[in-house]
Amino acid sequence: MNSIILLFVLLKSLIQYPRLVGDDWDEETRLRMEEHAKQLECERIRLEQEMKQVQCLQLIAGTVLLILVLVLWLMGCKTSQRREVYEENNGANEEEVRNGDENEVDVGNAEGDDDANREEDSNEAANAENNDLALAVNEGGNDLHDNVGRIIMERIQCMRIRAQDLQKGCEWTRNLMHNFGLYFVHILSNSFYPGLQEAIGVGSAFEGWSPYEQGVVYQVLIPMTPPRGHSFHLELDSAEQRHRRNFRVRVQLECTCMKEQQGENMLCFLHHPEEELRSNQDPSLLDTLCTDSYLDVQKTAHWFSQLVRTIWPVLPQSRNWDLMLLPSRRSCQFKVTNGSEIFRIEIFFGVQRGDSDIFVSSQPTEAHTQSTTWPETYAVAEAKFFKHIAEQAPPDSLHLKCLQLFTRLLLGFSFSPYIMKTIFMHLFNVVPVLQWRRRDLLRRLLDIGESMSLCVLAKRLNHFIVGNQRLPQDIHLPSDILTTQPYNLFHHLAEQPAAHTRAMYEYHLLRKWFKRILFGER
Repeated sequence: MNSIILLFVLLKSLIQYPRLVGDDWDEETRLRMEEHAKQLECERIRLEQEMKQVQCLQLIAGTVLLILVLVLWLMGCKTSQRREVYEENNGANEEEVRNGDENEVDVGNAEGDDDANREEDSNEAANAENNDLALAVNEGGNDLHDNVGRIIMERIQCMRIRAQDLQKGCEWTRNLMHNFGLYFVHILSNSFYPGLQEAIGVGSAFEGWSPYEQGVVYQVLIPMTPPRGHSFHLELDSAEQRHRRNFRVRVQLECTCMKEQQGENMLCFLHHPEEELRSNQDPSLLDTLCTDSYLDVQKTAHWFSQLVRTIWPVLPQSRNWDLMLLPSRRSCQFKVTNGSEIFRIEIFFGVQRGDSDIFVSSQPTEAHTQSTTWPETYAVAEAKFFKHIAEQAPPDSLHLKCLQLFTRLLLGFSFSPYIMKTIFMHLFNVVPVLQWRRRDLLRRLLDIGESMSLCVLAKRLNHFIVGNQRLPQDIHLPSDILTTQPYNLFHHLAEQPAAHTRAMYEYHLLRKWFKRILFGER
């Protein structure tokens, strides 16, 4: 009986307090699961933090990329300042600029072809779509613009090139020409050859830029004065063209009897017999460097080259440098080398128009220029303008590097470096030189592209010097240069539809090239 009761109690206890099978295993699983959940939570937090960092970097990179893309997109946007540049280039009033695109911007050619018109319409549409984006960029802070400018300069190799080499070459050329000048005065003072004045540095190198990385040519112009008993008279060529002016330099003998009576060792060419002159005096300029009473460019260049060859051995530069004369019909060209350095120098000759900065020079303007033709040159006035800009520019100004960039981009195109230089000179005359720093680089690149686009579409680019009454006061022009209508450097685009079509094609190709260079593409 007791055993039955014991079994009953034991059975009851088992029923009321059963042991849960696997309780120890379930607790371990729960702990592992909690630990795993905590690890997953930590991993999730870490991934969220990394995603936030990536998104931040993507936002910064996207902002910079968007701004750089605007360089291509916003070439056509029109701001009030660029309209002012266009007026400066083309002498148009505000209404003409505002309505220029509506009239297909056709200057001097009423019948533009349909393809060119479609290109103009597409440019107008792109301009309208991007005006808001242009305003957004223009309203950005200086830090943003400075960073953009820095990135652009890093992308464009030639904008990091320093100007020390050009300055060194210019200084070396000045010293050489100064030494030559001392001997010119000594040798020619009592001769009947033209007097040679102090050389004037002209051309891109002396303006502080160069379209070429190698082979820079240092150009100088030497003003000439008539020798004793002679006078120069400039005659405008009757066969002149509308878009350039050529002169001839007539040489005339003057009476020197009064000077002869005052004891000067000279016979008057006008009042002494030819036999006496031939026996006792050197021939006049008419018999040496003239053709039919007009000063001959080719004869003058040959005479000057022989003079350089004669004087060179006595110059101090000849001790360490070698001189090699180069063939040239209308100038004196030579290069000097010392084993590690090479300087190439080209010397032109000119006759000054009064006391102005305008000369007639030996520099040719076309392939076949007659030997007695002296084209009018504005190189001295342009060099003085660049000097004026340099005096006002801050040390970190990028105006010359921008000019160098675009002239190098144009190599191989039908646009000459002088075309781009002219566009820049118009911009310099409108945009203050203080606004050509790194933080302004994007705006200025857009201004340059916009100016070029307008000029090509309008088929007009005014000469910068001729007819320009907004030049600095230290640049002196003859009255006829001030009052005449500016020459159109794009006259061939207005006169030849095929040339305009090619110019439009090259301009669009130039924009693509600029985009590739900007983004560092090969």
